[in-house]
Amino acid sequence: MAEQESGGVRKGSESSDSLKYSQEITSPEDKPEREGRSLVTTNHDVIRQWAEARNGSPATVEGTEHGDHLGVLRIDFGAKNDKLRHLDWDEWFKTFDERGLNFIYQEQRSDGSQSNFFQLENPNREDA
Repeated sequence: MAEQESGGVRKGSESSDSLKYSQEITSPEDKPEREGRSLVTTNHDVIRQWAEARNGSPATVEGTEHGDHLGVLRIDFGAKNDKLRHLDWDEWFKTFDERGLNFIYQEQRSDGSQSNFFQLENPNREDA
C-alpha cells in the first residue's frame, strides 16, 4: 500500500463519530482551530512530531502478534508497562498504513494543557 505522507484521512463503513467531528491535519504546519479540538491525520511527520514532543516512542503490545505481523500498535509515553515492545518508526508506520488506520488525537486539552490523548481507528473494522 502506498504511504500516506500527505495526509488523506481514510474513511469506511465503520468510521467513528470521533472521525466525523475531528479536524483533518495534513501537514506539520496545520494548527488546531481551537484548544481541545479533536484532530485526525495519517501524515507520518505529524504523528511522529506529536509523539516525540511528548517523549513518546512507537511500540506494540507483546502477545497480540498475528504470526509474523505486529500486534496492537501503541505509543509509549514512559509508563511502566512490561507488555510494550519498542519499534522503530518505519516498522510502526508500515503497519499503520497496511492496516489503513487513522490517528485521532489532541494537541491540547480544552484548558490549554498538553494532551497525550490519541486513538488509532480502522474505518473498515470496529476493533482497530
